[in-house]
Amino acid sequence: MSSAKPIFASLLLRSTGEAIIAIPSRSLADTVVKVGNCSGRDNDKFKRFGLTPLPANQVCAPLIEECFCNLECRVADTPMVYRHNLFVLEVVRAPAQKNPKTLHHRGYGSFTIDGATLKVKSKMR
Repeated sequence: MSSAKPIFASLLLRSTGEAIIAIPSRSLADTVVKVGNCSGRDNDKFKRFGLTPLPANQVCAPLIEECFCNLECRVADTPMVYRHNLFVLEVVRAPAQKNPKTLHHRGYGSFTIDGATLKVKSKMR
């Protein structure tokens, strides 16, 4: 993987202070890998991979219609950005999802998919 990819994303995040965390479903696993293996500097990823941009409510970055959840975020803390390229984001809008089955990338094309829900008696509401 080229080191230019994270640097480009970092520059965009630094300049706008906003981001979308788009959460894909299992059906997008192949697309997720392809999107992650190319740079947005050189490609219009929406066009190249047949994704649909939608306007967000709280930030300027576009949502991805094909993802079942899009978290609208703003940079909340920056002390670790220049040393570790670590951004702390605040989610400013997160639509409620009923029974989500999220796709979690583990690296090198390997994913984990949420499984069964475990319910344990709790006194919390």
